[in-house]
Amino acid sequence: MIDLLVAGGGPAGLATAIRAARAGLDVVVAEPRPGPVDKACGEGLMPAGVRELAALGVTVEGQPFRGIRYVDGRVEAEAHFRGAQGLGVRRTALHHALARRAAELGVTVVPLRVDARTLRHGRDRVTAGGITARYLAAADGLHSPIRRSLGLDLPPAGRAARYGLRRHFAVAPWTDCVEVHWSAGSEAYVTPIGPELVGVAILTADRAPYEQQLARFPDLAARLPASAVTSTRGAGPLRQRVRSPVAGRTLLVGDAAGYIDALTGEGISTALAAAAHLVRCVQADRPQDYDRAWRRASRRQRALTAALLWTRGHPALAPRIVPVAARFPALFAAAVNQLA
Repeated sequence: MIDLLVAGGGPAGLATAIRAARAGLDVVVAEPRPGPVDKACGEGLMPAGVRELAALGVTVEGQPFRGIRYVDGRVEAEAHFRGAQGLGVRRTALHHALARRAAELGVTVVPLRVDARTLRHGRDRVTAGGITARYLAAADGLHSPIRRSLGLDLPPAGRAARYGLRRHFAVAPWTDCVEVHWSAGSEAYVTPIGPELVGVAILTADRAPYEQQLARFPDLAARLPASAVTSTRGAGPLRQRVRSPVAGRTLLVGDAAGYIDALTGEGISTALAAAAHLVRCVQADRPQDYDRAWRRASRRQRALTAALLWTRGHPALAPRIVPVAARFPALFAAAVNQLA
């Protein structure tokens, strides 16, 4: 019997496996798709995420950025990180780097999809997909079938569902920050990915095609080539409410553990930090401690994202977000560095 079965070989699952292997645990990753796997993602790692990767011994090439810039028409607000930089990195490059590090540590990856219907909990073990382990880490994504099968989903909140769409454009970054462009009902994130590449992710409650969404940001669209170099990747609904990130011997990590919105760009960093807590709880044989540890690790990101999203949803307040950030730069910088 192995110590830990990880269901899902994306960044959260691989980071969990790497942590487990470095802790001396016997770990297997179940992932049916050949890597690297692409998906909709802002692709901007905040400094905390860069530090987490370094702690895992993972090296990945990317484009450094030094802060966040908000843009709303002619009003701009820019805040820089104190100390370390962030890193714009293609999702596929991140996945490849994590997979390479897992292989270096001898982590076994099996081409298997863990069917939630096969999940069985025992007093001291869990069996899924024909594999028996002391614990299961469910890293099976935003719409986690394992989470749903355990009854950990909560009903959607009242606000309109939001979605993310992303494409890449072959153009030199015009700033060393991640830009967030604001329109009446959506945001466009521009992340420098390489010397001649930017990623443009749009967050919106509107299901319109990417071209129509981008047209709502005419100043941004004017900077971009007419054609993208990648097709549209989408994800959503983004808001996933979860009763608890742990049930018996199954612990949720990454997007499977719950998600608010991509508005603050902290999904990967939070997942990497949570992976460390999950492995510590497995080592200590105290899965019941994971709920509190996960909430503590994600508290700041959840609070700031929820507050910004709440403000975004109020017509009287939403147009004031960027002007207030520009008028009070120290406050904006403090918020950015809380996330960083």
